[in-house]
Amino acid sequence: MPEPRITGLRSVELAVFDLKQSTDFYCKVWGLVPVGGQGDTVHLRGAGREHHAVTLRERPRAGLLGVHFEAPDRAAVDALYAKAKAMGAAMDGAPTPLPPDAGGGYGFRLRTPEGHPLSIASDVARHSETLDDPTRPTKLTHVVLNSANVEQQTAFFLDVLGFKWSDSTRMMDFIRCCADHHSIAFARSHGPSLNHMAYEMPNIDGLMRGAGRLKKNGFEIAWGVGRHGPGNNVFSYFVEPNGFVTEYTTEVEQVDDSYVPHDAKWWDDLNYWPCRWNMAGPPSERARYAMSGRLVEENNARCEEVMARRLGR
Repeated sequence: MPEPRITGLRSVELAVFDLKQSTDFYCKVWGLVPVGGQGDTVHLRGAGREHHAVTLRERPRAGLLGVHFEAPDRAAVDALYAKAKAMGAAMDGAPTPLPPDAGGGYGFRLRTPEGHPLSIASDVARHSETLDDPTRPTKLTHVVLNSANVEQQTAFFLDVLGFKWSDSTRMMDFIRCCADHHSIAFARSHGPSLNHMAYEMPNIDGLMRGAGRLKKNGFEIAWGVGRHGPGNNVFSYFVEPNGFVTEYTTEVEQVDDSYVPHDAKWWDDLNYWPCRWNMAGPPSERARYAMSGRLVEENNARCEEVMARRLGR
């Protein structure tokens, strides 16, 4: 019997300061569409068939609440749960039916050894139709997480969750759970936080039109437009209202088991950083600050200070 493994990246779940402001950004500016939610929560889909690409929950502190993955069936969910539990992962309970407003399905939540929150599920509803709009993202294509122990985190995803190693640079490890070159990457940093999340656009024209929409609404490109080394994908990065970094990307390299991974020296020798085209320089100072997770923490501290003054503390 083959080892149980994750087969796809589904969505990211975020705590945000102001649900209306964040929903307006992700719908009117970023290009996603509401598909459900209630109270302090909204789920937003892309143009593809995945039920949703991002969940927003209004909370006093902004932050990453979950990276959601797909398993092929309930048996795989149960097997992954048993394997992760046996390996000592922190679990939030056994697999259970999931809320219908989020697409339903069957799954469980856990944390990586460093504390990144994950969710694994099967049988989540999918849309029967795609949206015919090339300026909208089709799906969430990868998430990059900051880590103080990249080797430990990568090993957990490979050994427990069935990911495969794609490439490593001095800055990141790139791993995959589907044909996309990477679904997750770990950035060498100070600890567990969200570095950025990337949404796939149908083509370069769609990416540029989406970037133009961001610029028209007052969001300047923080990094790009360029083409990455590992993954060979075109990129443009922005900083959204909560301080998270979000990316439009397209033409992500498609790989299979014949792909040969490369180490940091191999990529150093190619000198493909920061851009294969030699057009995009390094990320802006603000982008680097936001990618480190520090901008979100700065905004959290500012919000807490405002609330303390209002309460007279």
